[in-house]
Amino acid sequence: MMKRGVAVATAMLLAGCASVPHDAPQVAQLKPAALGLSDATPTLSDRWWESFGDPQLGRLVDLALADNPNLAGALARVRAAQAAIDVQRAGQAPQITGDAGLQAERFSEHYIIPPPYGGRTYAVPSLAANLSWDLDLFGRQRALVAQARSSERAARLDAAAARLTIATSVAQAYASLVQADRQTEIADRFVATREQALGYVQSRIKHKLASEFEARTAETLLAEARQAKVRSLQQHDLAVHALAALVGRGADFYPQIAAPTLALDRPPPVPAVLPADLLGRRPDLLAGQARIDAAVSGQAVTRADFMPNVNISALASLAALGLSQFFTAGSAQVSGGAAVHLPIFEGGRLRAQYRNAGAELDRAVADYNASVITAVRDSADAITNVRAADADLAQQDKVVAGLRDTVRLDAVRTSTGLGSRLDAVDSGFRLLEAEQQRIDAQANAITQRIKLIAALGGGFDPQVAVAANTKGSGL
Repeated sequence: MMKRGVAVATAMLLAGCASVPHDAPQVAQLKPAALGLSDATPTLSDRWWESFGDPQLGRLVDLALADNPNLAGALARVRAAQAAIDVQRAGQAPQITGDAGLQAERFSEHYIIPPPYGGRTYAVPSLAANLSWDLDLFGRQRALVAQARSSERAARLDAAAARLTIATSVAQAYASLVQADRQTEIADRFVATREQALGYVQSRIKHKLASEFEARTAETLLAEARQAKVRSLQQHDLAVHALAALVGRGADFYPQIAAPTLALDRPPPVPAVLPADLLGRRPDLLAGQARIDAAVSGQAVTRADFMPNVNISALASLAALGLSQFFTAGSAQVSGGAAVHLPIFEGGRLRAQYRNAGAELDRAVADYNASVITAVRDSADAITNVRAADADLAQQDKVVAGLRDTVRLDAVRTSTGLGSRLDAVDSGFRLLEAEQQRIDAQANAITQRIKLIAALGGGFDPQVAVAANTKGSGL
């Protein structure tokens, strides 16, 4: 009989295994070798903003990484994912529960219990301890734990990506602040020069050497200079507001942002080629890989649903009619055994779940591939933009140098009587405009470098970032 029982159980197990689908993935994951990445590896620090040489920038980035609400939300998602691991891990352990009850029950005197018990009311106490243990012979629970761990890693990497986004946002807002302050300085010089030109025109009008047309022109140019100052002051205030919001503060923080010392004319060096380890440098791409791992584990869960499920259960309880005999040995009840659950016919539900899990895996791979292609393009675009910004700045430096020579020569011609003072003022206007454009070009060169650093992962180290996120989330 025992042999026959083992044979039947074995046949049931094999029958359960025979119906598992074998659908192959339909989307293949992109590999670095197919993306044309270089063998060069950039040397970016995980505190890359310190290379800009402005202590206030470093202070603002540190504040933002500590208090930004968006980062706090990402760290909360990490804690939720960690709790999900504990929930799934608990399913691997034996489950013990206790139940106790006390109710009053009147037994019918015309039913199966005859008098004197029938027709009377008794206290019916109960006390039970239950044990159940899923043996997880085919790894369903282990796959659930693996899925939760991959999801938790994805959440940590999302938090690392949020840290990178916040740091680069602070740096870009700070570059705008520097640009606005430098533009304000140029605008002040514009205003002073054009006020001087207007005074000179008004003096010439008194001596009948100029017309009202020239006066209106000078007044218009002065208004444009003052307008440029208004706009640069507006840009300054907007940059301050943005920085305060990024560090999680309000208007009380505005006075705490001092004049920046970042030098626009000394941009830090950045890589000139796409690195071979780009896919391992960016936290968003590593998060996508973790989601693929979670989808693989999810498919393993649905595959295990086709297999038999074996549970061990036990019950120890006390039950009696009335309290007087409740705690005696005769009130004890004990049971135990094993149960096998085998799916035989479920209307195609398990196959549909398995196909859905396969589609989720394909979707995770497709999302990852799309992110990889976008990352390569963003990085390549950022390198191109850095080169173009540097070339543009180099040409603008030549324009400024040429106009400075022009101003110097006009001053010599005016002092020797070979040129007019208006010519000297006009060349001064052009020089100031060129210097204003150079400030814009310098700020653009800085901004493009920040974007390139972000596209390359910002010196991201997965192990350091995960440790930092763990510390920041209180885990």
